[in-house]
Amino acid sequence: MVLSKELIEIMVCPDCRGKVTEADGFVVCSSCGKKYPIRDGIPIMLINEAISSEGSKDGKAKNENP
Repeated sequence: MVLSKELIEIMVCPDCRGKVTEADGFVVCSSCGKKYPIRDGIPIMLINEAISSEGSKDGKAKNENP
C-alpha cells in the first residue's frame, strides 16, 4: 500500500525533523537517512523501530552496559 502524497508532505522524521519520502516499504528521512517501516499500511514512526543509514536498528546496534 502506498501512503498518500498529502500524508508524506506533513510527516517529518521524529529524530531530526527532516523531510521524509516513501521508498521500498519504508518512510525514509532525507536528512539523517533513517528508514521507518510501513506495516499493514501504517508508518511506524518510532525512533527505536528505525533502521539507521548503517543498516541496523537504532538502539539495538549500540553496546550499552546496563
